Amino acid sequence: MNPQTSTRQRPCAAVILAAGKGTRMQSDLPKVLHEVQGQPMVHWVVKACREAGATPILLVIGHGGELLRDAFQGDDDIRFVEQPEQLGTGHAVEVCREELAQLSGDTFVLAGDGPLIRAATLKSLRAAHQRHHAAATLATAVLENPTGYGRIVRGDDNRFQAIVEQKNASEAELAIGEVYPSYACFDIDRLLETLVDLPRDPIGGEYYITEVPAMMSGRGWTVELLPEVPSEDVLSINTPEQLAQVDSLLLQRMQTEAAT
Repeated sequence: MNPQTSTRQRPCAAVILAAGKGTRMQSDLPKVLHEVQGQPMVHWVVKACREAGATPILLVIGHGGELLRDAFQGDDDIRFVEQPEQLGTGHAVEVCREELAQLSGDTFVLAGDGPLIRAATLKSLRAAHQRHHAAATLATAVLENPTGYGRIVRGDDNRFQAIVEQKNASEAELAIGEVYPSYACFDIDRLLETLVDLPRDPIGGEYYITEVPAMMSGRGWTVELLPEVPSEDVLSINTPEQLAQVDSLLLQRMQTEAAT
């Protein structure tokens, strides 16, 4: 099947997690509204989703939600979903259940604090997901220093086995360089079915979307990996220093693209 044909035939939405307070940003402004190259960082995530053909785009909001509503006022493809209590990424997707249940096809699930995301990567992710008729497809990256990121554990057949968060990882798992930078595409029906049984993490006490792919695999559903995220695109923003670093990286990218 031609990936482009598959993409046209099967609709795809997007869920962008944008409810975090960003306490390390030393500001009362919602983290995703801090600017990168003159735009709120979440703007770049929304832009990539749009260019990849995703609609509607569900923005999960919490702290400072009215400011996010104002930032996207008049954008007809944006729907806002409140996450009143911060119970983890899995819970952030769960609060979208009512909206997602009205849709068909697939949905991206992405972090709003990763403005280096590329539309081309999302297009490849979507095409691979639909080509393999997968329940979940995860774009991954290989980092020299994977500290802080969820590790991709593969089985003896080199296929997906699990995402293991840093704080839950064994010494062997900590040595894995392939990470999950929060780029996922899910079949909506199977996502909602799996979320019903998502357990609370015993260590973090929250519900993590990173548990969902392993649960899907355990049910015999296809979970694909797409190791196509450039390592320089993985950096998310949690501190003012990282904000400055990402701003510089995005400027370099824009200058390079303008010169070609």
